[in-house]
Amino acid sequence: MISKLLIWGASGHALVVIDIIRLQGIYEIVGLLDNVNPQRQGENFCGVPIFGGQEQLDFCKDKGIEHTIFGFGDCQARLKLSELVVGKGFSLATAIHPTATIAADVSIEPGTVIAAGAVVNSGARIGRNVIINTCASVDHECVIEDGAHICPGVNLAGRVTVGRAAKVGIGATVIDRVRIGAGALIGAGAVVVDDIPDSVLAYGIPARVIRKIDV
Repeated sequence: MISKLLIWGASGHALVVIDIIRLQGIYEIVGLLDNVNPQRQGENFCGVPIFGGQEQLDFCKDKGIEHTIFGFGDCQARLKLSELVVGKGFSLATAIHPTATIAADVSIEPGTVIAAGAVVNSGARIGRNVIINTCASVDHECVIEDGAHICPGVNLAGRVTVGRAAKVGIGATVIDRVRIGAGALIGAGAVVVDDIPDSVLAYGIPARVIRKIDV
């Protein structure tokens, strides 16, 4: 029996998640939530009704929806709202595109989205509510902590650690054994050759810390 699924988010990244879920064929997408634009309640997005915002969680539970997944990119929000939905009794779904290449020994925690063309190599560990986006590569023994976002076209060499709720921007490259701190933001196209502290913005070739980020 196909399980019912709620997707939280109704914009660009949600399109990607909806497509992956439909290709997987494991879940029936029953509805969407959109906290950002409450006026969209009752609209359809990609053929799926928008129920409203988080005030509709109890309604969704009463409809027999058991699973949820996030369809937006805000790392901190995904982690915070994950606690809310799990507290309401929902289970986190995992979405892996059929064209992604995942080594047999990779561990992937619930809530994670792995998009088309992504590669995750042997020994990697992927946390909860992570996004590994289109054509990103995560090499051997990397650790991607909860809520992190590896953007499209990123290349992580072996044994890289990406901290909780960090974001590695589109097309960035990270050499082996580097740690990117929790809440850090790596700019598009950066080449990261040294460890990056928590909660900073870093970009450039090589990447340099530009400023602290208020979390």
